[in-house]
Amino acid sequence: MPFMPRKPRAAALAVAAALCATPAPAQDHFAGKTIDLLVGAPPGGGYDIYARVVGRHLGRHIPGNPTIIVKNMPGAGSAKAAQFVSAIAPKDGTVIAGIMPGAIMGPLLDPRTEAIWDPNKVNYVGTANSGTRVCVTLKGSKIATFDDTRKIKAKFGGSAPNDSTYEYGYLHKHTSGAIYDIVSGYRGTPDMALAVERGEIDGLCGWDWASLKGQKPDWLRDNKLNILVQVSLEPNAELTKMGVPHIFQFVNNPDDRKVVELIISQTVFHRSYIAPPGTPPAQIEILRTAFDKTMADQTFLSDAEKSRVDIDALSGAKVQEVIAKLYATPKDIIERAKKAIRP
Repeated sequence: MPFMPRKPRAAALAVAAALCATPAPAQDHFAGKTIDLLVGAPPGGGYDIYARVVGRHLGRHIPGNPTIIVKNMPGAGSAKAAQFVSAIAPKDGTVIAGIMPGAIMGPLLDPRTEAIWDPNKVNYVGTANSGTRVCVTLKGSKIATFDDTRKIKAKFGGSAPNDSTYEYGYLHKHTSGAIYDIVSGYRGTPDMALAVERGEIDGLCGWDWASLKGQKPDWLRDNKLNILVQVSLEPNAELTKMGVPHIFQFVNNPDDRKVVELIISQTVFHRSYIAPPGTPPAQIEILRTAFDKTMADQTFLSDAEKSRVDIDALSGAKVQEVIAKLYATPKDIIERAKKAIRP
């Protein structure tokens, strides 16, 4: 039977029927809604700055253009926000959280947080940055190089378990020979920076390089800073150009090196955003796509530059893969790592 073209009305009805038959993958799900973007850190710190830059642009790339409201939910090194998203938040994409990598590593390395939440079960929307941590002091300090931390007694600041300032501080003591004492209990890096300026402590480790640039640009501009060491899986080009040594120059024991590699692998998912387990796949896909588009958006990137935050994004699917591999680490390395990041 020869092909007969459809009449326009018939064709239109057929298209309409096809559209109705297609599941609405939440293209209108977010219209008129608000998405809460929780920050698992106090106001004013690096994670807060990043989340607010992301929050200003993410909604434009989500169908329906929902309003993004950034709210701080600090506690337990972001584990409080992670637990809320994991167990309490509605599973409809209207609550996501920006969390510290220490919170993701916590259930792997800290028995106290093992029961709080499962990092393998949440949905990763993406990460905005693959970071580098640094140890720092101010000019005029008795600690001017990382070698000095291995020869001269000093006081370095730290926050609490699951926070990098605490865990990296102890990591360097146990694997690189640093002999400083950790003064813990600070709320965040802004408080520690103030304590350094007042002379209460000599320095701190585990400070994210991008956050430092955003929080204390005057320290860099006025050449006030000693950057003792850079800590990441691969050397940071900017810091290397500045002559800052890499942490593996100070880790001599092969087993210690495996521990350091495990701990600092979290810098790959440095600024992760998560959504609740059980959120429908269609809504997760929309959030992930919107996140990826935001990370490539020139208006967002200009805003990030003005806010002095670095963007080196990784997709949610890739972050999910990295977390799964981390949690498959041999138990003997995990046990050794647990001891390395605690007193």
